Amino acid sequence: MDKVSDQSENRSAPTNPADSTCRLAQIREALACEAAAIQAAADRLDPTIVVAVDLLADCKGRVIVTGMGKMGWIAQKAASTFCSTGTPAIFLHPSEAAHGDLGLVTQQDVLIALSNSGETDEVLRLLPYMHRFGIPVIALTGKLDSSLARHCQVLIDTGVESEADPISVAPTSSTTVALAMSDALAIALMHRRGFTREQFAIFHPGGHLGRKLLLTVKELMHTGNEIPTIKQRTLLRDAIFSISKKGLGSALIVDQSNQLAGIITDGDLRRALQANSNPLENPVEQHMAASPTTIELDSLAAEALRLMEDREITVLPVVDEDKKVVGIIHLHDLVRVGLA
Repeated sequence: MDKVSDQSENRSAPTNPADSTCRLAQIREALACEAAAIQAAADRLDPTIVVAVDLLADCKGRVIVTGMGKMGWIAQKAASTFCSTGTPAIFLHPSEAAHGDLGLVTQQDVLIALSNSGETDEVLRLLPYMHRFGIPVIALTGKLDSSLARHCQVLIDTGVESEADPISVAPTSSTTVALAMSDALAIALMHRRGFTREQFAIFHPGGHLGRKLLLTVKELMHTGNEIPTIKQRTLLRDAIFSISKKGLGSALIVDQSNQLAGIITDGDLRRALQANSNPLENPVEQHMAASPTTIELDSLAAEALRLMEDREITVLPVVDEDKKVVGIIHLHDLVRVGLA
């Protein structure tokens, strides 16, 4: 029991200030090393990489991304990024490829091979198959005289001066540069294809961004009897009843053709009562806000949220092209689906 207590005390003991400063400097140095490696790779870029973008953009099949070990994990992330940004892609494990997974590769595909040394045996064993079937190979490697570099169609230099660890052996800067270069290719393809936020949301329907970008006002608004509508000559005391009954903190004032004439909110009621000793017998049009901010039913829910935030309001009347009221949307409706 005493040993456990001692260990707990050691773990919770405050760090020596000098040690803390040293560790902080080491972390900053590692980050600076990796950042410098990315910048150096960017500075070395030449038009060759445009050829890679063209190959990927013109690919009729899928982008096959491969790599072994740490580079394998980077390759998996790269394939995922390509997919989510509109480029069909898949990760091919180089070891499994030699045992049947090459069957997923077609002559319509393009291969991206990641290997810092350019001499990874498992990756090199894929090259004869690719060459046999005319599948272009884009190589991301740090060694420009390597076997991979000599047997690819497009060579992208991802070399680093040193890794970020103190003895320059752990794949750190090299994997970071490979990751950043893969991201850059995916982003270049997004630009090439004019990839939009709405297209991105289609590939992420279950996430917050998908909901934010795809939900429309029509899907969330209150309609029919849930809309608190009153006529212009309605007395203020009756407007209070309508606001309370519908529970949306406001009422929409409409004319005889159901066109929106104004809106009155809880705040408007309080101001009317404070300014007038007996406003309850006044027509509601005397206290409404004319020409309120509105939104159309096919607008994105994200646009409704932006309007509410910009105007500091909590409800929006929903109108059709003739400015007739078809619904109302409340901030709580947006909160309920996780948009706010």
